[in-house]
Amino acid sequence: MTFLRANGIVLHHQVIGRPDAPALVFNNSLGSDFRIWQEVAPAFSDRFRVVLYDKRGHGLSDAPRGPYTIDDHTDDLLALLDHLRIESASLVGLSVGGLIAQRAARRAAGRVKALVLCCTAGKIGAPELWAERITAVEKGGVEPIADGILQRWLTPNFHEARKDDVSGWRNMLVRIPAHGYAGTCAAIRDADLTADAGKIAVPTLCVAGDQDGSTPADVVRSTANLIPGARFELIENCGHIPCVEKPKVLTQLIQNHLQEVGLV
Repeated sequence: MTFLRANGIVLHHQVIGRPDAPALVFNNSLGSDFRIWQEVAPAFSDRFRVVLYDKRGHGLSDAPRGPYTIDDHTDDLLALLDHLRIESASLVGLSVGGLIAQRAARRAAGRVKALVLCCTAGKIGAPELWAERITAVEKGGVEPIADGILQRWLTPNFHEARKDDVSGWRNMLVRIPAHGYAGTCAAIRDADLTADAGKIAVPTLCVAGDQDGSTPADVVRSTANLIPGARFELIENCGHIPCVEKPKVLTQLIQNHLQEVGLV
């Protein structure tokens, strides 16, 4: 794990796998850091140069005062790729990470080889929802809303069967800086990439959890229908964070997609 300054902020990142191989970048959800990919990313290290990083406001990366925009997050990603001398990459984005991946595919189309969009859409939630959440977090931090978030992240079965894991992921969530969390909420609130979806010109897989309480499967499917040639896959018995709840299934879906488009 290392640190670098990109786009004016320090980003915490990790690079694993083959340095001479095609790049594969994982983008995290709101309220998480790159540890959510710990059971997915290593499966690609034999064929890819795998890049994980904490977006601004999260994990060990800098948390400048917000609000942020999706373009701020995209600028960070592109600056990170520049620093690592990665000319092109495939992107796997979860939730807001999927918004960042979509924006990168439009702004730097020649640098994105393929997309895997997990539990995301061109627009996520209503502005009023995000305004309420920003107000709550600015007032009391992430702790008071954490349990509600975890109910949307993970299914009741996961909560019952893996209580210690739920506690651990809760610890990750509540330790996100309040202003970093709220800043990224503002980015999601203001982002509407629906019009861009029809212009995405790279092979795209959209993945949904059938019990996702944040981006319901129908919302993800609607975005897939807007992206030319995109394929939609539904993971059963899964909430909003498939890399935690169903890592083997998600890994196989990503592998299949990259193989089908000739990147494996």
